[in-house]
Amino acid sequence: MKFTDRVNRVTESLTIGMSRKARELRSQGKDVISLSLGEPDFDTPQHIKDAAISAMIAGKTKYPPVGGIPELKEAICAKYKRNYNLDFATNEIMVSTGAKQCIMNLMLSLVQPGDEVVIPLPYWVSYSEMVNFAGAKSVFIPSKFEDGFAIDINALKASVNENTKVILFSSPSNPAGSLLSIEQLGEIAKLVKANPQITIISDEIYEHINFEGEHISISQFEEIRDQLIIINGVSKGFAMTGWRIGYMAGPKHIIATCDKLQGQFTSGANSIAQWAAVEALNGDMKPTDEMVNVFKSRRDLMVELLNDIPGLETDVPKGAFYLFPRISSYFGKTLNGRQINSSLDLCDYLLDEALVALVPGIAFGMDEHIRISYASSESDLKEAVSRIKKALK
Repeated sequence: MKFTDRVNRVTESLTIGMSRKARELRSQGKDVISLSLGEPDFDTPQHIKDAAISAMIAGKTKYPPVGGIPELKEAICAKYKRNYNLDFATNEIMVSTGAKQCIMNLMLSLVQPGDEVVIPLPYWVSYSEMVNFAGAKSVFIPSKFEDGFAIDINALKASVNENTKVILFSSPSNPAGSLLSIEQLGEIAKLVKANPQITIISDEIYEHINFEGEHISISQFEEIRDQLIIINGVSKGFAMTGWRIGYMAGPKHIIATCDKLQGQFTSGANSIAQWAAVEALNGDMKPTDEMVNVFKSRRDLMVELLNDIPGLETDVPKGAFYLFPRISSYFGKTLNGRQINSSLDLCDYLLDEALVALVPGIAFGMDEHIRISYASSESDLKEAVSRIKKALK
């Protein structure tokens, strides 16, 4: 069977691919430690699960509105008012089956062949594939390990032209855990204000997993309010990855267009999961705070352990739950008979030799790095680093 050019343009996510390889090895009885997937290893807090159970018992099991139940939209509006003093109306909010669907809705609504989407490096694996699927072109902005993966503002300005329709970034970043400073966000806002054809998509899904204090959002720049879409969800901050609830906030005409599109794709997100998300946003934040404290402790542990491996350079991420060490010193070397010329070579080697699943940096646009998730138990993290260290000798 011949598939369409559209679907053939899309490649498999390397994060999912590495996780699949790890599962295959486990099915063969191998003791694999997977540090490849990006989800908290914590359970969803009990009060959130209780809210879902109550919703089921109350019979809230019918088709929900395409763009989200009113109660969840109101909870999202209240959250932005409470946390950022931002006023959103419910027609400026949309709920989808995960933040990923929000971004895909936007790509299919905002760009088409001939358009360009500017994406700073490193980027989440699905960004460029979504742009590709929509028929547009990704334009990548370089960053440096030495600068903490800060956006090169001059390069960003130079990349913008009449074909630029979207600037897409995440902060805190997946995979680097870096944060955009208020100064950088201000420069981006200034640039976009001068180019009214551009919409910013600010992916803030790791908002709560921030080790530097309060989250800084580009939404504070009121002058670009009509050119800004904020992406968020409950997956990361509330350990609800499997519930699949994401949301976006932005201009009502963009929200209405995405609502129309989603109505023909998936319709409304799972009704029970939406009621759970209401409780997540309105309820006790203590479980989230405790989870973030554990992640910070694990980050510190992993930085210390990884910096003890010669040839592997690790900075200190400021958010999310990933490390993005530089591993290019291993390129050109032979390890136990295996030639290492890329991040994929190194990850394949470490999976086979050390039984540790990681993600090659090429998946995020930077081949000199690998991504390591520390959303795993301390004992697993210590054992994984011990295996990596032994395999890299």
